[in-house]
This record gives sequence, C-alpha cells and structure tokens, in this order.
Amino acid sequence: MTRFMPRSRRIAVSILGSTLDVGGRQKRKERWRPTVGLCLQDDTPIDELHLLVSTKTQSFVRTVANDIEQHSPSTRVVAHPFSPENPWDFEEVFSSLLQFARAFTKDGAQDNAEVLKAGKGKPRALDPDVDDLLVHITTGTHVMQICLFLLTESRFLPGKLAQTRPNKERMVGSGNDTFQAGDLDVIDLDLSRYVHIQEWVQVVRDEGKSFLKQGIATKNKVFNGLIADLETVTTASDAPVLLMGPTGAGKTALARRVYDLKKARRRVKGKFVEVNCATLRGDQAMSTLFGHKKGAFTGADKDRDGLLVQANEGLLFLDEIGELGLDEQAMLLSALETGRFFPLGSDKERTSSFFLIAGTNRDLNDEVHEGRFREDLLARIELWTFPLPGLKDRREDIAPNLQFELSRFSDDNAQQVRMTRDAQSTYLAFAQAPTSSWRGNFRDLSSSVIRMGTLAHHGTITKKDVDDEVARLQRQWRGRDGKQSKLDDDDQLLRDVLGDDAADLDPFDRVQLAFVIRTCRSTKTASEAGRVLFAQSRQKKTSSNDADRLRKYLQRFQLHFADVQQGAAT
Repeated sequence: MTRFMPRSRRIAVSILGSTLDVGGRQKRKERWRPTVGLCLQDDTPIDELHLLVSTKTQSFVRTVANDIEQHSPSTRVVAHPFSPENPWDFEEVFSSLLQFARAFTKDGAQDNAEVLKAGKGKPRALDPDVDDLLVHITTGTHVMQICLFLLTESRFLPGKLAQTRPNKERMVGSGNDTFQAGDLDVIDLDLSRYVHIQEWVQVVRDEGKSFLKQGIATKNKVFNGLIADLETVTTASDAPVLLMGPTGAGKTALARRVYDLKKARRRVKGKFVEVNCATLRGDQAMSTLFGHKKGAFTGADKDRDGLLVQANEGLLFLDEIGELGLDEQAMLLSALETGRFFPLGSDKERTSSFFLIAGTNRDLNDEVHEGRFREDLLARIELWTFPLPGLKDRREDIAPNLQFELSRFSDDNAQQVRMTRDAQSTYLAFAQAPTSSWRGNFRDLSSSVIRMGTLAHHGTITKKDVDDEVARLQRQWRGRDGKQSKLDDDDQLLRDVLGDDAADLDPFDRVQLAFVIRTCRSTKTASEAGRVLFAQSRQKKTSSNDADRLRKYLQRFQLHFADVQQGAAT
C-alpha cells in the first residue's frame, strides 16, 4: 500500500514588532516592515505565518494581516498572544517562548491562538521531517531574538533562522498597493552542512583531546576513545566525573588538565582544589572538606573555610573518594545536590557551586555491597565514569610517554638529556615486555627517567645506564609483587574461611588470623597447632593447655579448629 506524504509547507514564526512593523500612519506601504516583507519573497513563499502578538501590537495585527493578504493571499496568518511583563527579562521571555514552542510543535497552535487569515489547506501539527520552518529573528527586543535563537539551536523549534533587511530596490505591487519586500537571509544551524565549519569544530576538538593528553601522541585505542569522550563531556556538561584506575594511572594529572581545559573554555573561573581522601580522618575530614567554626573541636581556635568553599566556581578533585567516611559522604551528597552545607560546629549554612571530579582505585560497587560507600552518592557521581587503563595495558604508549618524560626532565633541570639509540631500544624492549609489571604505572616510568637522567654522564643516557635501571626496576617490582602476593593470599585465605565477614576484620586481625589458619592447616591436631603458636610463652608456665588457648582465640571469630582445617594438606 503506497503511503502518500503530505505536501511540504513553509511555516514562519515571527514576533510582531511594535516599531518597524507598524510602518507609521503615512506611506505605511512604502516603508520597509520586516514581518510583511518576510511574506513577500517570490522565491520563498510562506504558507503559514505564526505571529507572536503583545498588548502593544494587538491594535494593528489585523492591518499587518491584511497587508500580507494583498500580495500573498495563500498565506495563513495565525496570531498567538505573547506578553511577558518585562520583555528584557531573559528568564521570563525564554519561559514564555518555550511554552509557545512546545504547544506549537505539538499541536500547530496554542489553544488561545486566533486565525486572522485562513489561506489554503487545512491546519495540521508541525512535521519536522516534511515542513520547512523559518524562525524570524529581526523583530522584538534583543532578548527575544536571542531566546528564539536558543530555542532554534536546541531544536525546540526545529527549523532555520530567517533574517530580513530593507532594500528599496525590491518593491512589489504598484501605485497605492506598493510594498517594500526587502531581502531575506536564511541561516541553517545544522553545522554538519557546512564543511569548513565542521572541519574547524573538529580541529578545536582535536586540540582539546591533545591538551588533555599533554600533547603526547598516544596510540592505545581504549585510552584515546576515553579521552575523546572526556573532552566532549567536560566541555559540554557540569555533571560530576568519576575517574577509575590503579594508583599512578594519571588520575590527578588528568583532573588538572580537565580544569585547565574548562577554564580555557570559560566553563569555570574558580580555583583547582584537590585532596587525597585517604589522608582525612574524623573531625579533620569534616573540617577539611566543609570547614569548621571556632571551638567545634579541640584545636579549632578559629573559623576555617573548607575545600568546598575554596572550590566555589572552580573544580574540586577528590582523589580516593572511596576512603571517605559515611558521614562525610552524606554531607558531600547534600552539597552536590543543593549546593549548601553546614561547616562543622556551625548552624549557619554555606554555599558553593563547583565541578567535581572524583578519583578511585577501588570498585565502588563492591564498596557499596560491603556497606562502606553510599549507594546514593555513587549514583550521583557515576553518570560519567572513565576507567583509566594502567601502563601495562597501554604498552604501545610507553614510547611516546618516555619521550615526554625525557623532555619534562630536561625542562625541569635546564639541561638537554637524550638517550642513545641502543639505550632507547634496550629500554623499550624491557618496558614493553609482558613480564614488566609496571605496578606503579606512570609514577614508575617517571621515577625511572628521573633516575637515568640524573645519573647520565654529560646528559646522555647510555645502554649501561639503562641496564642498571632495568636491574633496579626488577628488584623493586619483585619486592612489591612478593608483598602484594602475600596480601592477596591472606585475603583469599580469610575469605575461604569467613566468607563475606572477612571484609569486617581490622588489618591487625587479618594478619594474625591468617597466620593462625596457616599454622592450623600445617598441623594435624589443635594441640600440635597450639604448641607451635604458643612455643615461647608456654615455656614460662608450669602447665599450659595450648589447644584450649587456640580454641578461645578462634572463638573470637566464631570459628572452630575443624573449620580452619578444611583444605589442609594430608
């Protein structure tokens, strides 16, 4: 069955001007009047003209409609009441025009609209895929014109801008029925139609992405895609951003670059304020973030502004946000949602409007599950989440980052430092190998370059310098990996025995209980395990029941010897 599309209409929206559109009592027809001239363009006929009419223009709206009819009888003219109390008030004008736009695009006219001249065809709702909408921005106050532009650019009015201007050479009619048509310019806000503008926009975006990467020509697709999205988000939105990734992945440096980019784009004008939440505890945490009143706690000898106040109209970077206590999380959530908070010990509210970047090396969803992080705060900050890959997952980016670190070291030390070709080849072969763990990520790389640059003879890093550095890194990583492996083993062992309750153990108990469990699993009976565990203290007693001491210790964790024996070697 063939579907017939309705005939395309050209529809115009215009504010009836109280000065130019009147035209004066004498020689009204010879004068240039923007709204009348809009409908007198031979190459751009108007099927429907929707006039926004105020109380000041109500008296001559029918005159304008009649003048249009003389040379454009097919144009339907519809009048819409539009009378903001203050035509120079942005909020009031925009709200009124938005109300009109919603009714107009949905139903074709407001309920209180009046058809002054019927024209041809039947009225119907606007169809953006078929109809051609022109939004006339020549008349009305400058505020009205700006608001119409914004509504058109944001597609609340899905059309093109129309601008008319006088031209005495362009007249229509003759004798007493002569009208000045003037000229018409149509501006399409769809920038994708303008190749050169689109190319310019792309250049600006590429500059922003390069800026966030500190000019480093990275090759990793995941990282490059992340940076592209981050550039778009931080220059178009003020919603919080969550940067996830291991320690040393570059969260702090990236947060600073985001601030510099937003400041260059005029999206922030305050300061960059940062804090590592792992350093905050108790009253200090509340005071540091939200400030305090004199006498709020011991040592509070004067009032203090917190970091939220310092970051007003700027950027606040909370690194390791997962380390914040639950009370601080609740206060932060309230400040994010309302912009208001109470300093510690004060009954007077403070306000602050800031852009938040939160950083973490934890899985905050796991933290929510364990009851250590508020689910509502996570929902508020995870709208834009960017997981930064570690250096071991970006091995193709080690070479350009190596050059960046060498250049930075040279600038910081006012001395040019270079690597010989074989030195660079040796270093990259080691750095890009799968066996290189880069546990400290870019901090390890930066420290490595600083060591080689400092020890380089006459500013030249040789293959011997690289060989020595490789040995240092290998020793360093073996120490870290061994320690981390032991911690991971303890964690798994405790989870095997205690399940989810293992997460509630204090660090001291974790180490001690893990040692006890290993001892129990390496022995056959509780008495034997007790003799091993209490070998020194039992020598000072005349009698000792080591098994009973072990049993009481395990009871602290609601465990029995048989529980921890599971999985023991036989």
